[in-house]
Amino acid sequence: MKHKPLHNTRFFFTTSPMPCPYLAGRVERRVVTELVGRDAAALNDALTQAGFRRSHSIAYAPACPHCDACRTVRILADRFERSRSQRRVWTANASVAIEERPALATREQYRLFAAYQRSRHGDGDMAKMDFFDYQALVEDTPVQTVLAEFRDGDGQLVAACLADRLSDGLSAVYSFFDPDIPRSSLGSFMILWLVERARDLGLPYVYLGFWIADCRKMAYKVRFQPLEVRTPDGWQPLPPEGANGL
Repeated sequence: MKHKPLHNTRFFFTTSPMPCPYLAGRVERRVVTELVGRDAAALNDALTQAGFRRSHSIAYAPACPHCDACRTVRILADRFERSRSQRRVWTANASVAIEERPALATREQYRLFAAYQRSRHGDGDMAKMDFFDYQALVEDTPVQTVLAEFRDGDGQLVAACLADRLSDGLSAVYSFFDPDIPRSSLGSFMILWLVERARDLGLPYVYLGFWIADCRKMAYKVRFQPLEVRTPDGWQPLPPEGANGL
């Protein structure tokens, strides 16, 4: 998926309507702007705090007609406490070695990324990405971005997490893992690691991207409590049962 530059961060544009990737029968539109220039990091900070997400050098937010199901969520890292099941996930992956690396793509990462896409998102656009598309996903960033690699006891790459460093937290841009490792909950483990890393850095939040109440693939996010959701009135608590009344 290649993105064309928009050339001016002072302008916001609306994309053409496309089928929603999350809710069947609905249409998706986005408001987008490009992150360029010396103030790219500050702009990305402000937009993330306003509910935007980053992809490549573009920040975007939902602008869907007749639908406001997508909400940005963030974990309160400084108040987070692991649940019983999350403690089991943390213990089960205690032998996993984690290394933060610069945002540079490797063929090893791409092989794992491609296997993950085929297994979990075979009908999506990202399953069509070649190595150079993946390289752009990782390296086309105007802000401080790291790629954390997760390796098992044999040194095998089993998961990776691309994340932005913000002034008030870490933002999970994209993560993927070995789909053939059973019962390891590597996806949850990476989120738990982001929380610990944010604490180490003295940052209060971990931004998890969009959450949709009626999307099964996003249901896991409400398990990381306390969680806040971005609403028209600002950030509000999102209880484990979801966004009733928001």
